[in-house]
Amino acid sequence: MEKIGEIRARFASCEIQDMENLIALYQKDARFGVQAEVQKAQKKLEALEKEKQRTWQMKAYERQYEAFGYLCGIDEVGRGPLAGPVVACAVILPKDCQILYLNDSKQLSAGKREELYEVILANAVSVGVGMVGPERIDEINILQATYEAMRQAVGKLSVTPAVLLNDAVTIPGISIRQVPIIKGDAKSVSIAAASIVAKVTRDRLMVQYDGIYPEYGFASHKGYGSAVHIEALKKYGPTPIHRRSFIGNFI
Repeated sequence: MEKIGEIRARFASCEIQDMENLIALYQKDARFGVQAEVQKAQKKLEALEKEKQRTWQMKAYERQYEAFGYLCGIDEVGRGPLAGPVVACAVILPKDCQILYLNDSKQLSAGKREELYEVILANAVSVGVGMVGPERIDEINILQATYEAMRQAVGKLSVTPAVLLNDAVTIPGISIRQVPIIKGDAKSVSIAAASIVAKVTRDRLMVQYDGIYPEYGFASHKGYGSAVHIEALKKYGPTPIHRRSFIGNFI
């Protein structure tokens, strides 16, 4: 008879698509340790099925507009920080996209965002990223800078989408049909993918800035107005990446 440790190792190394067969193989083994592994495997499958259903629901807008052609999700990150750029991303996913766990980037751990970032770039039809820095933000205001970053992102796509699925906004200066969706990064897989790529792109950049300006802690707060950041701003003054129009109350 197989030892429980050997069976446990089989479950640990089993690919999810083969899990049902493994469960069936050991379903009638009455040993407590084996049944514990069977139950854990069943919970994994149940969680996977739940995630598939959630993802299917997040494709409602994609199903609604897919007949028009390529759909592009658009989102931004970095409207609120005191420092760094605002970053926008445009993502066109394939119609048969099977990526799971896409969600509003704020609902995901940093590790999960990094993982999904690579999956999105590997599977997307096209990805465009736009970025507008602090000087331009101060010049035209953050809303207009956000629109500018979004137009940049759309302009960098390798194919022209038929419909833009936007997180809440309508972007001026774009002739493509737009569908603004309130809290779209939690309702559309395309917008969720864009939010993840935008977030990872900006976070990586702020980590680089941390190496240039280590006194400010950019790697941890990413330029947002944390107590540590404000204290450093008062002590050392602004850097070239600070938004002068945002920091008047602190210097």
